[in-house]
Amino acid sequence: MKKDKDIEREEQLLDEEQVETSENMETTQEEQPTEVDEVEALKSELETLQDDYLRLRAEYENYRKRTLKEKSDLIKYGGEKIVGGFLDIMDDIELAIKNMKQAESVEGLVEGVEIIQNKFVSALKAQGVNAMEVIGKDFDADQHEAVAMVPTEEADKKGKVIDCVQTGYTLNDKVIRHPKVVVGN
Repeated sequence: MKKDKDIEREEQLLDEEQVETSENMETTQEEQPTEVDEVEALKSELETLQDDYLRLRAEYENYRKRTLKEKSDLIKYGGEKIVGGFLDIMDDIELAIKNMKQAESVEGLVEGVEIIQNKFVSALKAQGVNAMEVIGKDFDADQHEAVAMVPTEEADKKGKVIDCVQTGYTLNDKVIRHPKVVVGN
């Protein structure tokens, strides 16, 4: 009997070990598909992210090329409106020259040239270009270019702009040509 009990115990222990081993195998088998599924999911996510990255990169490259072309076109054709306005003035100058050859009086020619000048000034103002008014103002070395100093007896004219030899211009409040002036001393 003792042997029978020992045998039964051994069989029971073996059965328990087999059950544990089979449970471990089942657990391992269950884990393996989970790991495989996880790897597949990660691979799929990686492919999606790589695809998104490539699309974004291509989109950025297209954006960069488009903006470079737009910038190039802006530089190349930016003066189109300005030139269009000046062409009308050029037509007026050609007409004035044609009329000068047939003119009988100088007064009509002067009037025609003044009209052209006014039209030209208007075209410049439309583009933000304005003549600088300097006569009677204090001399400013940052704004004016002195070409001569004239002695003056009047105290209120010392250090002031007395005459303008060449008109200065601003483009949107930035000096693009300094006026050449005569300053009282």
